[in-house]
Amino acid sequence: MEFTGKIIAVLPERGGVSRTGNEWKVQEYVIEDHSQYPRKMCFDVFGADKIAQFNIQMGEELTVSFDVDARQWQDRWFNSIRAWKVERVSAAAPAPGAPVPPPAPTAAPDFLAGDAKDDLPF
Repeated sequence: MEFTGKIIAVLPERGGVSRTGNEWKVQEYVIEDHSQYPRKMCFDVFGADKIAQFNIQMGEELTVSFDVDARQWQDRWFNSIRAWKVERVSAAAPAPGAPVPPPAPTAAPDFLAGDAKDDLPF
C-alpha cells in the first residue's frame, strides 16, 4: 500500500535490546495527505540502518510504501504500519487528489470568426 503526503510530526526514536541480546531502534512519523478532508497516518521505520537510509525530515513531501500487520498482547490487538520504502515527491508533480488546471487555450476558437455578423433571433 502507498500513502502520499507531508510529514507533520517526527516522534522520538525508541530502542532497546531484544531477548536474544540484539539492539533495535524504531522511529515513528505522522504523514497527512492533501485531500479535501485531510487524513493522517502514523507509521514507523524499524532498524537504525533504515532510519538513516530514509532520513525523513519534518515538512517533506513523501510517498510511503508500507505493510499493515496486527499483533496480540495481553488479550488486546494492536496494528502496526511499517514503512518499507520512502520516495521524495518532486515539487513539479501535483499531489494526488489535487485539482489539475485545464490547459491554456493556444488560439482563438474557429466559431468566433463568423459570429460577429450572425444575429440571434431573440
